[in-house]
Amino acid sequence: MRKKSKAQYSDVEEQVEADADLVEAPPSDVRAEGPWDSSEKDVSDDSAYLDFGSLLIRGRPGFNLQLPTDDDQGTIGSVVLVTEDSGVEIRAFADARSGGLWDDVRADLEVEAERLGGQFDRVEGPFGTELHIRVPVKLPDGEDGFQPSRIVGIEGPRWMLRATFLGREALEPSDDGLLMTALRDVVVVRGSDPRAPRDALILTVGEDLDMVENNPA
Repeated sequence: MRKKSKAQYSDVEEQVEADADLVEAPPSDVRAEGPWDSSEKDVSDDSAYLDFGSLLIRGRPGFNLQLPTDDDQGTIGSVVLVTEDSGVEIRAFADARSGGLWDDVRADLEVEAERLGGQFDRVEGPFGTELHIRVPVKLPDGEDGFQPSRIVGIEGPRWMLRATFLGREALEPSDDGLLMTALRDVVVVRGSDPRAPRDALILTVGEDLDMVENNPA
């Protein structure tokens, strides 16, 4: 993976000053229908939304929620929405005020796909350039196969979402299907703390969310 440039780790005081001067702007054209920043959409009175700290996810009939953990400490790394034949993993990261993180992350993903002997295509989607990746795997029957994924990067005010579609939604991408609609429903709670670009935004589970499946990675 690439090393982070020094420019990404500017002095904390300068970052705080920049954040203080930040004037919240309306969502860009690509986010005109979501996902949303918490400054753009108030869902406090919408009981369909589940609070995972930095991500507010709207529950809908047709998919289940899973919370994979990234390490032995039980750190929640993502929220995964799962249907009968597809899934989408959603991760949230801090971004620079000027944006541009998805370009760097996408380049890293391309390098990783090649390292694994896979292939990738850059495709223009509803949020800009996305990646369609095919990585070789061993199938349960021992035959050689591949795992397809569609990876979408979405940048908002000082944050970036990385959404990885798997299963049928990766093989036959849909821009108006259930999982894409659920992705557009997402509200990101970035917070005001200074964070270095690529820092994962913290995901939490409240006591009222014990019904959500928590799976180790």
